[in-house]
Amino acid sequence: MLKGIPKIISPQLLKVLSEMGHSDRIVIADGNFPAESMGKNAIVIRMDGHGIPEILDAILQLFPLDTYVEKPVSLMEVMPGDTVETPIWDVYKEIITKHDDRGADTVGGIERFQFYEEAKKAYCIIATGESALYANIMLQKGVVV
Repeated sequence: MLKGIPKIISPQLLKVLSEMGHSDRIVIADGNFPAESMGKNAIVIRMDGHGIPEILDAILQLFPLDTYVEKPVSLMEVMPGDTVETPIWDVYKEIITKHDDRGADTVGGIERFQFYEEAKKAYCIIATGESALYANIMLQKGVVV
């Protein structure tokens, strides 16, 4: 146990967050995301019993978002023709605003299949039990000062 570390952050995840350097990316994936196949060249951490908002909040307590890119947070865009609502995106923006003065301005969207391609380059993919659709989020790490 350590003081100041959110309890949801496992030793494995803490090690990964510490290893990540400036501009490395981490995907926090919903329960439908193909984490194992997308993460063949990444570290995959299973957190099946948890939702993305609680994990996002904990991670952002420990590392900054990149200030050298306009949109260090990427969401998987809803496919044309899908009628899925994405209220979880508003939750993400509230959490991000708690940890980064730029708030929702840090958030951009990536087309679904492009998101998959970018996820294949991520340092780590966290597989969650999140049931919200289109809940996948990618964070680009900034410089710790």
